[in-house]
Amino acid sequence: MKKLLALLLVLALVMSSLAGCGKADDSTGPDASGDAELTVGFIYIGPKTDGGFSEAQDRGRQAMVDHFDGRVKTLEMENVPEEKQAVESAAINMIDQGASVIIGTSYGYMDTLEALADQYEDVIFLHFSGNKMNDTNFGNYFGAMEEPRYLAGIVAGMMTETNKIGYVAAFPYTELLIGINAFTLGAKSVNPDAEVLVVYTNAWVDAANEKAAAEALLAKGCDVLEQHCDTTGPQIAAEAAGAYAIGYNMDSREAAPGAFLTAPIWHHEAFYIETVQNILDGTWEPESYYGTMADGYVGLAEMSDLVPDEVKDAVSEAEAKIMAGEFPIFVGPIKDNQGNIVVPEGTTLDRAGIWSMNYLVEGAKGAIE
Repeated sequence: MKKLLALLLVLALVMSSLAGCGKADDSTGPDASGDAELTVGFIYIGPKTDGGFSEAQDRGRQAMVDHFDGRVKTLEMENVPEEKQAVESAAINMIDQGASVIIGTSYGYMDTLEALADQYEDVIFLHFSGNKMNDTNFGNYFGAMEEPRYLAGIVAGMMTETNKIGYVAAFPYTELLIGINAFTLGAKSVNPDAEVLVVYTNAWVDAANEKAAAEALLAKGCDVLEQHCDTTGPQIAAEAAGAYAIGYNMDSREAAPGAFLTAPIWHHEAFYIETVQNILDGTWEPESYYGTMADGYVGLAEMSDLVPDEVKDAVSEAEAKIMAGEFPIFVGPIKDNQGNIVVPEGTTLDRAGIWSMNYLVEGAKGAIE
């Protein structure tokens, strides 16, 4: 009997040691012995305090946790690169800790999550920004960010004095081309002379490189900057140069209060709360979610005091039409920046057409390869 007790004690110590190695952060929800009905694991490409992309996702997670008031526990893994081994390790780590839902928040996680969904049939996998899913346990989610991007373009087009607007983008992917094009169309709708100069950083999260790219655009005469990258580097660069900045992902005016005008932002809780409720109710089915401004999933941050009233009025007018479903963003005729008609007159792009973009529209200066 003593030998058995000793053996059990050793096993307990070993298991305790293993549990403490490489665990996901569990700073929210009930404690390990709590009464949570569901554990959800989140995988972030950057730190959840990055002031941008990952923090916007994490704020949505926290709002979801608060909403369910103890019924849902979350685990988070930060700074997970878009590499199979890293994503797989993060997901399995959280599954081993009891997660029955895994949410991967970066595009490059898609293929690994798809493979894991086949392997772990009892776990639900959700992926942000990708296009892959199955009919059992793997869905994706994204939003019509082209709507607030267009509105941000109106702000930039009305506030530029040089008619040169800079755009710091991570990669020349379809997702980013959509945003650049919507932003450019918005700017040119109020300022036909406006040009949008695009520079790619070739990284999602690189504050120093994003700031350097912004400085290069400012040196070319851009007096308003927009971005599709994960940190506030471009906004900080704009403030230092006495220029204006439009953020992305979340309201980041505190990072550069002397430059911040507004930002296209995500309200991830709008998706997380409804989805988790469906999972708890046993009614969830895989879907390819595409939230709009009317849904409350995407939006434009409150414009700062740097924005004149006439600009705010122009944005409010367009916003009301978008919210009412009366103002689709991509309506022909639209030319690309080589002069070719890419959307014929009388044609309105649907979601499939929008996500087939492989061009920049007239007025946007930059490569796509």
